[in-house]
Amino acid sequence: MQGPVGFIRKGDSLMEPRHPEVLHLLMSRAGEHRPFLERGLPVEAAGNAPEPEYLPERAEVPRLEDPDAAPRDLAAQRWGVIAPEGTEGDAMLQALKPLLQHRAREQGAEVRVYRVPAGMDAAAAVKWSNATYRAEQVPEEERPKYLLLLGDLHQVSIELQQVLAPGSYVGRLHVATPAGSADLEGYASYAEKVRAFETGTAASAVPEVVLYVAADGSEATRYGRELLVEPFQRMVETQWMPRRPGLALQVLTGKGAGLETLLDTAAGARAGVMLSVSHGLGLEAEKASEETRWAQQGALDLGAGQWLTREQVRDRTFLPGGMWFCLACFGAATPARSMYHPWLAMLAQQQDYDVPLDDVLKCLPGPKQRPFLAALPQAALANPSGPLAVIGHSDLAWLFSFSEGDEVPQSRASRVASVLKVLANGGRAGVALGTLMRESLHATEDLMADYDLRRRAELDGQPDPIEPKGHALRWMLRNDLRGYILLGDPAARLSFRSATV
Repeated sequence: MQGPVGFIRKGDSLMEPRHPEVLHLLMSRAGEHRPFLERGLPVEAAGNAPEPEYLPERAEVPRLEDPDAAPRDLAAQRWGVIAPEGTEGDAMLQALKPLLQHRAREQGAEVRVYRVPAGMDAAAAVKWSNATYRAEQVPEEERPKYLLLLGDLHQVSIELQQVLAPGSYVGRLHVATPAGSADLEGYASYAEKVRAFETGTAASAVPEVVLYVAADGSEATRYGRELLVEPFQRMVETQWMPRRPGLALQVLTGKGAGLETLLDTAAGARAGVMLSVSHGLGLEAEKASEETRWAQQGALDLGAGQWLTREQVRDRTFLPGGMWFCLACFGAATPARSMYHPWLAMLAQQQDYDVPLDDVLKCLPGPKQRPFLAALPQAALANPSGPLAVIGHSDLAWLFSFSEGDEVPQSRASRVASVLKVLANGGRAGVALGTLMRESLHATEDLMADYDLRRRAELDGQPDPIEPKGHALRWMLRNDLRGYILLGDPAARLSFRSATV
């Protein structure tokens, strides 16, 4: 039996790919510059995906904190730090002392510092949040809504970050040496950079917008250009520019958009907002050492044999004082356990589709491998002439953050554009990510409703009421949106003098 157009069932002949019913993955192979899933997977493949593990106590449901307080006002919202217990956490806090002092002056109060143990799972994170962060004896107005987590994912868990995100503005900072220990000079460099850009007098008149799509010839990046970058470009040209004369827009696509063009453009984009769409590098754990995966996984495949790695952004000017939305697999981090592992493992076992799912699974973290932040954004943040914040993916990245529909795919570029608009208007990075997190929480509620209806039908002896393809799309949307995290201070913002767009 032949499957839908755009993929191949085992035994089928090769057919031309077509987007409507295909799930495209933004991950490419090391050394080959080819996507792992060149033809993608059919939407129907996610129809029987295992039910996700939800956070305890409905921790994914948004909590309204001080709804009357302006989100940009640190005196009203407050800013705090969560650091790992132990001497390394002490050293991180000391290296960030200039930033803590700067935020204390900005909010007119001492910075509240929390210390947490390593390896907190979701249940432990919820317990800590309720007992410590939301402690009854701490007045609501003194509880920081902006939270900067310090350390890599094995020190301060991503589960804690996910538990705190629905009711707070959460970011994370870590800079590591090649051996995996904390690079305290990188921490200090970032602290001084944020302070300098926020207190300096040489502010730009307007932000610059840079849109980049890797010219790798893949279906995934082509749809990234058609469904995200081109609609967003029209939005900037027709809505932003008329309201903000002088706003610069640079669009880098096609064969001319190689490594040097990207580096040169980013070097000149002061107070810039950059969106990049590319495949992220995936490394098979059996073929690469742990140190190699720390250094290379999530590096950006720019096509034509070119990669954007930490070495290219660590010591040269790259989006100085700017904000970067990086769309690629593992662009921000590799988690302890991928949300997609149970589903992909099930498909690989069934062997219904002639695609290298086993190879994809080998790039996902194993039980004995520690989670880690990607080296590329670490280097960019540690660079004194680099960006103030990076928003990227902490898992496999698909196209659902900016598209929807199956038979006729539709652009939902507004999801990503809303993040970039907040940043371009001088909003704090945590608030910008919050616009995407609200979409994620709504998607979670929609997906949970499917499972509730299905369980009720089972109890009543009724047939499954959920349409499989629609359920598959909701499952993919929820997981794709939930993977985004913010690296850098959630209170960071662009420094410029201008009206909003």
